[in-house]
Amino acid sequence: MTGFIHSKESFGTVDGPGIRYVVFMQGCPMRCLYCHNPDTWKIGEGTEITVEEIIDEFNKNRAFYEKGGITVTGGEPLLQLDFLIELFKKCKEEKIHTCIDTSGVNFKNEKDFLERLDILLKYTDLVMLDIKHIESERHKALTGHKNENILSFAKYLEGK
Repeated sequence: MTGFIHSKESFGTVDGPGIRYVVFMQGCPMRCLYCHNPDTWKIGEGTEITVEEIIDEFNKNRAFYEKGGITVTGGEPLLQLDFLIELFKKCKEEKIHTCIDTSGVNFKNEKDFLERLDILLKYTDLVMLDIKHIESERHKALTGHKNENILSFAKYLEGK
């Protein structure tokens, strides 16, 4: 399975506990006024990469990540849900800590999405939910989207 990424960082220190291998996924539906990765916005572009390539690159420096792991961020990582499932399954086989840094904007209370999300969450150690603003209209002014899906995602995670 392949996914589309924007870039990778081999020494992330603010994207979860410990030193992290950070994968910046390509594609994001939001248009945050203060986005520090606007070059990740375009969906369907970026560098195609396999799960195995990510794991191989992680393992080259595994000693540095002993108390860290892999974080996927973006863009919006949940746009590539099936790829993340495969990546995180492999991470768990390799005993690698997993973290998702997401806005949760594309959360859907739909059966197919929730089934796939639950599979991903089974292999996820940490979710960092990036809520841009708690008031929906202000959120929309900042990002182009209201925050109802994001707050629904937060409630969903609370029940897990």
